[in-house]
Order: sequence, then C-alpha cells, then structure tokens
Amino acid sequence: MPDVRVMMYKPLAMATSIGGGVLAGAVFNQLWKRVGPNRPKPEPRDLAQSTRDVLVAAAFQGLIFGVVKAGVDRATAKGFQKVTHTSPE
Repeated sequence: MPDVRVMMYKPLAMATSIGGGVLAGAVFNQLWKRVGPNRPKPEPRDLAQSTRDVLVAAAFQGLIFGVVKAGVDRATAKGFQKVTHTSPE
C-alpha cells in the first residue's frame, strides 16, 4: 500500500500545477507587452493577423509555459521531499 504522504502529493501537485499555469500566463502577458508594445497578442482565428506572427506568439507562449511548468513541478517535488523525507514518485 502506498504511503499516505505520497498519496497526498497528487492533490498538491495538481494545485501547484494550476498555479503554475496562471503564473505562466501572467509571465507571457508581461513579456509580450515588452516584446510588442501596443500590439495585441495574435489570435489564431484572427485571419487579419499574419500566420508568422501567430506561430511566433504561440511558440513563445509554449516555451514560457514549459519552463514555468517544469520549474514549478521541480520545486513542488523538492519541497515535498524536504518536508516529508519521501520521494514523490
């Protein structure tokens, strides 16, 4: 039977993952304002936007999301291990 501490990791990881997604969105919005001041983020369904701009914005957003998610997941696992002295896996 799995350790109760490890079973508690799943809800903790889910909550921090949601928080990480919100954080990634905020980071992207702030960086987009600096990269393209006075330019709204290109929306994929807005055919007035160039395909290149839409794809660059999506790649930039995906990069930020991936880095923030990995950082949050890693910090959560390390914090869990530090508190419980148990690996979350």
